[in-house]
Amino acid sequence: MKTEYEIRVLEVNTEEIIEKLEKLGAVKKGEFNQRRYVYDLKPAENGKWIRLRTNGYKTTLAYKDVVSNTIDGTKEVEFEVEDFDKANEFLERIGFVHRNYQENKRIQYILNNMEIDIDSWPMIPTYMEIEGNSKEEVMQMVNTLEINTESLTALNCDDIYSKIYGIDISKIKELKEKN
Repeated sequence: MKTEYEIRVLEVNTEEIIEKLEKLGAVKKGEFNQRRYVYDLKPAENGKWIRLRTNGYKTTLAYKDVVSNTIDGTKEVEFEVEDFDKANEFLERIGFVHRNYQENKRIQYILNNMEIDIDSWPMIPTYMEIEGNSKEEVMQMVNTLEINTESLTALNCDDIYSKIYGIDISKIKELKEKN
């Protein structure tokens, strides 16, 4: 399994961070309306799940295993699938009923071969993800962007909702902007 090296920056000012990224020469990959289904394993295991996600251009299926809430604490197996709806139908026909359906908006940049995503989710302030090939690379980008380290977290999205904002999104069957 691949190790994800990523950190999240809570409560970012979208306009300020975009200006900073563009001054540094970041390339904007696009603005996306993402949709995802989240499925529990059978039997359900804490910190492990299946995610089917599309941004309208690329659809992926991933197995996630959060072994620790650290910059390198998530292991994943992810691959592309051709059709979001067919993949959901396939998973449900083999017994995986989605726990949640979620939508968010993402603005994606690439800088120094690193992915920087500005994510807007319902009910919480916008945050940014910085993903690289090592802990050192990710932290170098944090320094390059002059980010206050007090705003950093390695929590996954569900834990940001629950541990920081007191919202249990596992109980929200459909998480959309109207929430």
